[in-house]
Amino acid sequence: MASHGVAWRADTMDSKAMWYGTALLSGILLLYIGAEWLIKGAAGLGRAVGVRPLVVGLTAVAFGTSMPEFVVSAVAAVKGMSGIALGNVVGSNIANLGLILGITALLKPLVVEGSLTRRELPIMLATSLALPLLLAGGVVSRLDALILLLGAAGFTYLMARSAVPGPAEVAALEADAEAAGAPRGTGRVRLTLIALVGLILLVVGGQALVTGASGIALALGISQRVVGLTIAAIGTSAPELAASVVAALRGHPSIAVGNIVGSNIFNVLFVLGGAAAIRPITSPLNTFGFDLAVLAAISVLATLLLRQKRPTGRRAGALLLACYIAYLAALVRGYS
Repeated sequence: MASHGVAWRADTMDSKAMWYGTALLSGILLLYIGAEWLIKGAAGLGRAVGVRPLVVGLTAVAFGTSMPEFVVSAVAAVKGMSGIALGNVVGSNIANLGLILGITALLKPLVVEGSLTRRELPIMLATSLALPLLLAGGVVSRLDALILLLGAAGFTYLMARSAVPGPAEVAALEADAEAAGAPRGTGRVRLTLIALVGLILLVVGGQALVTGASGIALALGISQRVVGLTIAAIGTSAPELAASVVAALRGHPSIAVGNIVGSNIFNVLFVLGGAAAIRPITSPLNTFGFDLAVLAAISVLATLLLRQKRPTGRRAGALLLACYIAYLAALVRGYS
């Protein structure tokens, strides 16, 4: 009987490992397909309505790829898991700058538009530095949530005002859309559907990746805290990674960089604000002190690198990626 019990447990472990592995691989595939569709649809819509690619990346793509973070943080808030809700936002923003911006710059040098360096980068930096102030009292209240959500609405309005390109940019819209793979001769309704399907695939793929990766990690004995700050954060940032890499490889750096910067802004203003509106998030500042310090430092570094006059190339990408790897190593070794 004992041998049969051991065999049954072994079979159960094998089936779970197969399930988690399948979920992980399926998530990666869905993320790639979803990113392709979202970028094609968004770039096509930008061409159809005359919206600058940077604005598409900062709003539609950034908001869409932030939905996995919102889902995870909202569910965590409902369940009273403030640590997961906050850790998801902080960890995802660190991953966006260290992992995603680093990999994207390694694959293809990124040319940053002047308006991004003057306006959106300072906003991203300000939201990152505001997090310790929000947690100074140990709670992100519903009043704080209202302020954050109003900030998200204000940022969206600011982007909408700058949506129409100048005369010099009109001719470039067609080339940008072609580079992004936008289909020709397609109406706005169909382009919207293509983008929405891509977004849905990104969200589903991100959730599948989190399920598979977290299951494998926990089976190997990795703590839930480390899983939350690393695997869960990377998993919910996977849509940003897929969207930015595809956009960069298709010669659309404005969408790639805009997606990363916009996602970090939306993660603080919309995701954290929305989660705290559902249920106030309580967490002592010292609990996430190390992570908030890393987020502030890498936000400053990314801002300085992106504000350079020359393209943000492989050296900058390697530096950002090295910083993220060092952060992961510190988490795993328990220095945080």
